[in-house]
Amino acid sequence: MLKKNTIKNYEFVLDKFKTHFGDITLSYITPDDILEFMTKVSVNTKQNTKKLRFTLLSAFLNFIKNSIDPNFENPCDNPALRRLFRAGKNIQFKILEKDIVDEIIFRTQNQRKRIMLELMARGCMRIGEVLKLTPMDIEDRKVIIQDPKSGREFEVAFLPQKVTLIEFALS
Repeated sequence: MLKKNTIKNYEFVLDKFKTHFGDITLSYITPDDILEFMTKVSVNTKQNTKKLRFTLLSAFLNFIKNSIDPNFENPCDNPALRRLFRAGKNIQFKILEKDIVDEIIFRTQNQRKRIMLELMARGCMRIGEVLKLTPMDIEDRKVIIQDPKSGREFEVAFLPQKVTLIEFALS
């Protein structure tokens, strides 16, 4: 089963594709047409977004080729287009040392922000997962993450003994 974001991305790209190309027969679409379309759809986006959208379009056209018309030539199968829409360079983020993270948490005055930082740092949770937490999701040192980014129904995070005041603070 496809993830929610995958479906959303396909809907976006294919809706724009349908609007841009209208009733044109797929076999008449050229790599130049794809370049024009991708430039229009991906204006002011990061390189990885451009790569994703190009990959989705290419996968759709490959599906047409494999399922409907084996003689169909995918206009995305072009070396220049693939080079243009390849993934961007990964940025290596600087990893903070544990002492610095502890200092940031310790110096945070706002109790809500401090708990959020504690959960993110000690429980290895994302900000979106922390923001969705309710008091019912916390059971002693076990935190149940509803609808995590992994696509599963739920995940469980275990907190160290250091972060036990959370139940009191959330209620």
